[in-house]
Amino acid sequence: MNRTGRALALGCLLLLQPLLVQAGGNSLLIPAMGRCTLNTQPQDLAQALAACQKASDEGDAQAQYELGEFYYDGKNAPRDLNQALSYFEKASLQGHAQAQFKLGTMFFHGEGVPANNVQAYIVLKMAAVNGAEDALDTADEVAEKMPREELEVATQVLGQIFRKYLMELQSADGRTPFSPLP
Repeated sequence: MNRTGRALALGCLLLLQPLLVQAGGNSLLIPAMGRCTLNTQPQDLAQALAACQKASDEGDAQAQYELGEFYYDGKNAPRDLNQALSYFEKASLQGHAQAQFKLGTMFFHGEGVPANNVQAYIVLKMAAVNGAEDALDTADEVAEKMPREELEVATQVLGQIFRKYLMELQSADGRTPFSPLP
């Protein structure tokens, strides 16, 4: 898809954003609840890690993402791709765009999991919808490496995800996704 087409498609999807506030959240675009910071002095790392872990356990998508980054980077602890994958998955399921982007690239490159272009493509497209700037370009890179049959499967799955999303919006307050805002 060319840049103009992608921008138009993404713009149309982002027009739905105001309805999300009205709908009270949904399975695709859910904001993170708080923030933890693991970029700290070595003597404070254990305390910061415990605070992030607590926030993550309480469902904070940003904390889950930051823990995923912590284990993915391996700067202040041994690199643990299984832990990173687990935290990125948790945050991704809550609609965290950067976690989805990181998860998609892990599937694409086979980091911590067997490479899976279909899964990578799906997650990267969701990351793009949620606002990860480089996700569309990376999804295009994945698509170039996919056989046509795999791309068709991934596109069908994305269609199912977005249909479910639109149904959620439609059922919220009896409004359609394209109803004017009050």
